[in-house]
Amino acid sequence: MSKKVKKSDFISTGQVAVNRRATFDYAIEENFVAGIELKGTEVKSLRLGKASLVDTYGSYDDGEIFIENLKIEEYANRGYEKHDANRKKKLLLTRHEINKIIGAMAKKGYSLVAKKLFFDARGRAKLEVGLGKGKKLYDKRESIKERDIKRRLKEW
Repeated sequence: MSKKVKKSDFISTGQVAVNRRATFDYAIEENFVAGIELKGTEVKSLRLGKASLVDTYGSYDDGEIFIENLKIEEYANRGYEKHDANRKKKLLLTRHEINKIIGAMAKKGYSLVAKKLFFDARGRAKLEVGLGKGKKLYDKRESIKERDIKRRLKEW
């Protein structure tokens, strides 16, 4: 039997999930905020905060941008409707943004990475994605070093 969901459990606006490793693993050069094409049960599951952005990346096909590996758990009280947790989801961007992203991804080393999933002030699901290059190991060490220095300066 599924757990009874109260209206107070739902997220109406605000943050649902964050990919903290995105800024550590990638040197993000440009950010975009995009809408996501979702099914009804996926939205309900997002409102309960049941999403994961780990290993999420963007791809392009036929002039459209898709986000892959965005895991949205199935809604418990779904009835007959069911969705695949790892299906490709289309990002809703302007044509200018799509062309910019596809042009950059065609270059060697550029990736589209999901950074944050949230509901905007109007209650619509939005995904903040970053376009950047993957960091090398020595760049990651530099990031750790800078973070430690900032932390020590705060303590003083």
